[in-house]
Amino acid sequence: MAQPRIDAAFGKPSTVVEIFLIFLRLGLTSFGGPVAQLGYFRDEFVVRRKWLDEHAYADLVALCQFLPGPASSQVGIALGLSRGGMPGAIAAFLGFTLPSAIALVLFGLGLSHFGNQLDNGWLHGLKVVAVAVVAQALWGMGKALAPDSRRATIAVAAAMIVTSVPSAWGQVGVIVASGLVGCAFLRGDTGLPHAPLRISVSRTLGAILLAAFFLLLLLLPIAAGATKSNIAALFDSFYRAGALVFGGGHVVLPLLQSQVVPAGWISNEAFLAGYGAAQAVPGPLFTFAAYLGAVSGQTPSGWAGAAMALAAIFLPAFLLIVGTLPFWEQLRHYTGIKRAMLGINAAVVGLLLAAFYNPVWTSAIKSPADFCLAAGAFLALVFWKLPPWLVVLLAATAAGLGIR
Repeated sequence: MAQPRIDAAFGKPSTVVEIFLIFLRLGLTSFGGPVAQLGYFRDEFVVRRKWLDEHAYADLVALCQFLPGPASSQVGIALGLSRGGMPGAIAAFLGFTLPSAIALVLFGLGLSHFGNQLDNGWLHGLKVVAVAVVAQALWGMGKALAPDSRRATIAVAAAMIVTSVPSAWGQVGVIVASGLVGCAFLRGDTGLPHAPLRISVSRTLGAILLAAFFLLLLLLPIAAGATKSNIAALFDSFYRAGALVFGGGHVVLPLLQSQVVPAGWISNEAFLAGYGAAQAVPGPLFTFAAYLGAVSGQTPSGWAGAAMALAAIFLPAFLLIVGTLPFWEQLRHYTGIKRAMLGINAAVVGLLLAAFYNPVWTSAIKSPADFCLAAGAFLALVFWKLPPWLVVLLAATAAGLGIR
């Protein structure tokens, strides 16, 4: 009987300030990369606040996996849009993005000792607690989205394929294939409850935003070449990086490096130093663009360059998710789409399982002590019901003090 509660929650929109503060807290505490951030989001909005149910959340995650750009940020923008319209989407984006962006800009403007003074034990503790966060998400989503043999088989097969073919296109291919399998084989014996996101954007506006995405992708390189403007070149480079990359923050780094280092905007040493600092901050890794804009040898740089680079790299994600959602909600009403989403939701569990192994587990669990710390964090999250931010703090402190 949970559905009326969820519908009631959607019937009471949140204030812009409330949305901003919720996402600000997540932006300050969501360590561990995009997969872990989706785990934090699930705990906050599915488990605690009941803004949407497991199926609706998995649908949204699957949609954002289809789209280029930072999946966790797009999920956040969509949730903010559903609760507070366009102002809510902007508030969610700013709350989630600003903490890491400001920290990286400050680092780039001269606080290099900040990165050097971070003890490796603390940084490793953040990676270990990400193991527990992702395991918690697997625990909950697996029970809800892959509860029977058919969907569990889809989930495990998806994990095996993605692990064997570790690329963004492999992920998209698995999602498409799982949708086709769901449409063909998940007939009538399983139900898909529908708890729609409240989207105030019309399909007309959605079409305009999608058209703007493609027009900017086409016209910005032309404008940069015609004007020879540093501003146009900077905006074009970061816009294309955000528009053409599937797979999240780590995938965008090689593209950014190819844009800014050969052009002489920043040295390779400074690029790698900023990347190291980006690992130490919470929130989306795409905020690394703010660092690059701040330290650019071209004009603009500093805070102006950081703001422009940040706006440019996230603008494609904003246009795509807000432009797509009005059509997505309409498509989800069709029976074939509902069956396909059963398979896609199971595949999302498989993608999370694959990411749990690599890079989350492989980069964090290096010793029996690491495993014990991760197991304790999982216990605290799942059974003691401690808030994620507190578990992050305790695990990082334990690792920093050498208690692992």
